[in-house]
Amino acid sequence: MINRLLVFFALVYVVEGVGQVEGLISQPLSFYLKEVHGWTALEVSAYLTIFNFPWIIKPLYGAFSDFVPLLGYRRKPYLLAANIAAAGAFLWVTQLTAPGELLWALELTACAMAISSTVCGAVLVENGRRLGESGRFVNQQWLWLNAATIFASIAGGALAQRLPPTSALHVAAAIVAIAPLAVLFGTVFLIPDKKTPIDLPALRTTFASLVTAFSKRELWVVGLFLFLYYFNPGLNTPLYYFMTDNLKFSQGYIGILGSIEAAGCIIGALLYRVWFEDMSSKRLLNLSIALGTVTTAAFVFLSGETSAAILSFCSGFAAMVATVATVTLATDYCPPRSEGFTFAVMMSIINLSTSLSGTFGAFLFDHVFHDSLTLLILSSAAFTAFAFVLVPFLHLGNKRQERSVAATAVQT
Repeated sequence: MINRLLVFFALVYVVEGVGQVEGLISQPLSFYLKEVHGWTALEVSAYLTIFNFPWIIKPLYGAFSDFVPLLGYRRKPYLLAANIAAAGAFLWVTQLTAPGELLWALELTACAMAISSTVCGAVLVENGRRLGESGRFVNQQWLWLNAATIFASIAGGALAQRLPPTSALHVAAAIVAIAPLAVLFGTVFLIPDKKTPIDLPALRTTFASLVTAFSKRELWVVGLFLFLYYFNPGLNTPLYYFMTDNLKFSQGYIGILGSIEAAGCIIGALLYRVWFEDMSSKRLLNLSIALGTVTTAAFVFLSGETSAAILSFCSGFAAMVATVATVTLATDYCPPRSEGFTFAVMMSIINLSTSLSGTFGAFLFDHVFHDSLTLLILSSAAFTAFAFVLVPFLHLGNKRQERSVAATAVQT
């Protein structure tokens, strides 16, 4: 069973890494909007931000999957429906050229991928606890998600370089449309899912625990911290424009840079157990802020392909440390009996902040700094450094990672 679940999680997160709008289709889409329609960095960033909305409302999908079985099952019908919808929507994209029409089709793919990811997360939590393999399953998630990102970045860049913009977009969509078929196979043959009736008493109990949880000041403080931690002027779209227009990087090389960044994430995840696992939560948070600030500020030295590769790798490494620090923090503050929903809310806060920061950064780049990437980089680094001021408000003391706040309070 453990091996079957490991294969299932690998399939799901490979499809997620390739199939998100930020996956294989991301660079062909940005290239298409820039070259064919002449959109600015702000316009492209705002357009891409819309596809983050389905990821912001992930708690709703989890609640439906938990308490509203389809045909008596809580997981498999949702996974099957979501991935069939994703495949169909990507095939629809291959027939479209107008940005307005593409918006509806790609939004459907984003909804489908978000639902699939949420339900897979529920499968991971349930079986991880039952089999005592949560850590192994989570590692499987990050490993294959970043491995898929490496492939998606290289493939997306190659398509944008070798094909006309419209053809690159349509071929990318056709390739991604095949990916959800793997999850359909895994859903049918690899995961357990017993028939379950609608559990109204459990729903009432969980709702009561949620009301209690969200009345606690600590949870609101952590949510605000996570929002402010991730809210800084985003560099992704302005960097893409700067590399294309100023540095004259090929689309293929820009794709390779994305894969190098994903490799940095993988190395960060692999080294976590060696370097960071024994740190206190406070120390790890401060380290992640320092790494993020220095790595972001270092982009002022971006001048050619070699510096871009080094900076991309360091950025991926720092991003993984930040992810571990903040996700662990969110997990530790989730109250008993409402862990799943509360954690999904915390992740939605991060998704919302990240989404807004991308548009904010593009706005500053286009309308405030007038295409000055250096000013945007320094502003982003300053926003990241501001998180140092926020850490003391969490009152973490010497709390260890992966130790719930409730347990720490009892022990104290």
